[in-house]
Amino acid sequence: MMEIHADFALNPRSVEEFARVLVPEALTAVLQVTTEERDGEIRVGLRAGGREAAYSWRALGDPADEQKTAMVKTLLLRLYGKSLSWGSLMGVRPTKVLRRYWEKGFTFSETREIFRAFYDVSPEKTDLLHQVLKRELALLNRDAVNMYIGIPYCRTRCVYCSFASYEIGGGVGRYYRDFLESLHREIDAAGAFLKKHHFTLESLYIGGGTPSILEESDLEALLGQIEKSVPLENLLEYTFEAGREDSLTREKLALMKVRGVRRISLNPQSFNEETLRRINRPFDRRHFDQMYEAAKALGFLLNMDIIIGLPGETTEQVLFTLKELKKYDPDNLTIHSLAFKRHSRLFFGEKGRIPLDKDRISDEIARLTAEMDLMPYYLYRQKNLMEWGENVGYAKEGLESRFNVEMIEENQVTVGLGGGAVTKLITKDSGGRDVVKRLINPKEPALYIRELDERLAEKLEKLRQWKAATGSTRGFE
Repeated sequence: MMEIHADFALNPRSVEEFARVLVPEALTAVLQVTTEERDGEIRVGLRAGGREAAYSWRALGDPADEQKTAMVKTLLLRLYGKSLSWGSLMGVRPTKVLRRYWEKGFTFSETREIFRAFYDVSPEKTDLLHQVLKRELALLNRDAVNMYIGIPYCRTRCVYCSFASYEIGGGVGRYYRDFLESLHREIDAAGAFLKKHHFTLESLYIGGGTPSILEESDLEALLGQIEKSVPLENLLEYTFEAGREDSLTREKLALMKVRGVRRISLNPQSFNEETLRRINRPFDRRHFDQMYEAAKALGFLLNMDIIIGLPGETTEQVLFTLKELKKYDPDNLTIHSLAFKRHSRLFFGEKGRIPLDKDRISDEIARLTAEMDLMPYYLYRQKNLMEWGENVGYAKEGLESRFNVEMIEENQVTVGLGGGAVTKLITKDSGGRDVVKRLINPKEPALYIRELDERLAEKLEKLRQWKAATGSTRGFE
């Protein structure tokens, strides 16, 4: 167990978790931390296991103890000779860190220096962050809200998946009808509330699971309920996660189009069919191509996702998928790095990740996105992924997904409905930092049905409080 002695109020759990993920050899060490503040600069020294390092940096405007803790983490990397692409930035949303500096008046030139020399982030990742934030700033809108509707069913559950997803043919499938009935009630009540209290709804995303698993009559009824109940007059973006081709038909696509859906996802994840069988994701390339052509003919904006680092995939197989993507013309492309998520089957089984050639894959991604006129516009990271990895969304100019940006930046209130959906209520604290309060619907359909009335009442009351507090810094009751 790590032992830490510091001359300021350091949060030991934060440093221990950082070491567990990035510097595990330091977990048995005794850390001696010394600090000094003079003439607007903070100096931090660190000794551990017979090693010693120190550096100074000007005060950055955060509480001093917070800056000192960040410096201790960077020093841990330096002390143990760690040169990581993302330096000491371990969090899921590195763009939020950059945006915080920008909002405080730091220039992009100043933040580039901070990320390179203070956090030890590589030049490539620093440039990527700045490219992303510049595009995000044109989309962020604190005055509106977004809505997420979760359908927690799939035909099969991919081994890497940790989302709200249950196989429709399994035991939980017996709640399908009751789940939809409950979801209709939640949509009706939430929609009436948003209208009554004059919320501006900017984007709506139907996800899961695989919402295109719905039977055609159920899909039509759901989209009709949304159209009837939810205030859509200010909607700028309406997305349906039709990610798996095995649940799609031309008729379902036509229904979506008629009911106002503008953007869909069609996600191969890989074009190596052996890999897809291995991860329990049936795939028919011919049918995939048919659904792609049908979606394009109907005029949908099209998102595609792929995952790098799937079990058993080699560098050559990843490059094959990237080459195959050139046969398509997506408006958005998200390139994920596989994370071993705690609630996935892959986390507990044989992970089978093969070391990949970072430079060849990165170079090919750069060539691919340049050829397809796709530029990075949102980014997030997760624990337990490749050291150099991240999840990056690319889009054609002007066709970025507002929902993706607002969700990753946690800038806008989210109204979450359905299985596993998360409502996020966002205010500023006295120091100007965002405070995010989460209200989570149960993932499991039977529990969602049973607890709907209680959870819905709490959610609407918290939304009412947020609406009343808009423009102030007071917290939630």
